[in-house]
Amino acid sequence: MPNILHRSASRRTVGALSNLSRTRALTLRALVLVAACLNPNHALPAAAAAPPTAPPRVFLFDAKYLQEARLRLRRGDTNLAPALAQLETDARKALHNGPFSVMNKQKIPPSGDTHDYMSQAPYFWSNPGTSNGLPYIRHDGERNPEINGISDHRSLDQEEDTVETLALAFYFTSDEVYAEKAAQLLRAFFLEPATLMNPNLQYAQAIIGVNTGRGTGLIESRGLTRVVDSIGLLAGSKAWTETDQKGMQVWFGQFLHWMQESKNGRDEAAAKNNHGTYYDVQTASFALFLGDRTLATDLLKAVRQKRIVLQIEPDGRQPLELVRTKAWSYSVGNLAGLMSLAVLGESAGVDLWRYQTADGRSISKALDYLAPFALGRQQWPHQQIGGWPPQMLFPLLRQAALKFPDQKYREWVNELPPVKRSDRSMILHSRVTEPLDTNE
Repeated sequence: MPNILHRSASRRTVGALSNLSRTRALTLRALVLVAACLNPNHALPAAAAAPPTAPPRVFLFDAKYLQEARLRLRRGDTNLAPALAQLETDARKALHNGPFSVMNKQKIPPSGDTHDYMSQAPYFWSNPGTSNGLPYIRHDGERNPEINGISDHRSLDQEEDTVETLALAFYFTSDEVYAEKAAQLLRAFFLEPATLMNPNLQYAQAIIGVNTGRGTGLIESRGLTRVVDSIGLLAGSKAWTETDQKGMQVWFGQFLHWMQESKNGRDEAAAKNNHGTYYDVQTASFALFLGDRTLATDLLKAVRQKRIVLQIEPDGRQPLELVRTKAWSYSVGNLAGLMSLAVLGESAGVDLWRYQTADGRSISKALDYLAPFALGRQQWPHQQIGGWPPQMLFPLLRQAALKFPDQKYREWVNELPPVKRSDRSMILHSRVTEPLDTNE
């Protein structure tokens, strides 16, 4: 591990905009956000505990239902008890995980700074037509096992999963041991100088022999929205300090700035397919976390034309995802992103659930196109290498039954396999009445 501790704080933060000009000034918006976070009198959201009757400050979780579920559990609701018991089992295991860090990788990024995240493009393989195998060539949907030689993506995924489990366990039980571990993991990955990740993905999804990173790599950070919600669940814990909260606001302010100003970030913002969708999910989530409602609102309003109109046909097909070798997975995945944007819209006063063009393009129409295949009424006519998982759509169908008034969604939910009472979703999401699996 290279010794980088002598580098200045400026090098670790603003200088982390790795492949950008090191002298580029922060935009006014980012500068205001970062300065506000560093100001002890800043107006950005703090880590202070919310009143017991107030919902948590989360943006993709259903805050009101989390609050309701916690109250029900504290009143002895036996219907939710199995899910809480399973969550606590998962959280006790999570106490032994980590800490995770980008510093654990064996390869050094092109910047020479191991604090920079790096990964290799998963669908690119050695070129059999050249003596040295370069440049790597694309085999869509086929993951090259070489990607496992760089651990950053795996470390980030583990960080997101583990922190979320611990934060949820703290929220529902108020047991500080879970919050203490979550705080430890967050500090190690994002805040502590020796182990933090620089706030950029400049070297993500590099194509060997072609580039050192590209905009599509931002798809790997989409799980950071879970970190944002996890931070909201930790509010009020003795283990999660105001310094921690401000530190995470600074980190996300710098990462959001990099997303908006770097070439990789701008390339991903311009992507028309699922990559553009998840860029928007991240930007809106981070903006709401930072208290920049204007940025979130403007972006979510643009989703109507920029994503829904361009991505969804009047009959509900998503052509940009159907051309993929895993057309089902990508169609469902992009729809999940659009529905996440609709959830974020609820926090910003932008209704994407009911938006529909004159010729019928809408989120619900995209779901209507996919539903018959998931329910076994039609056979999927497009490519789907590596297996066809209809269950991918089930959570979206359950969500639709709550968001759309059409009775058909409730009827479809009743056709789905029963949900186990120990399933974590029982305490995370409201649901329409449906069969439950009682054989546990």
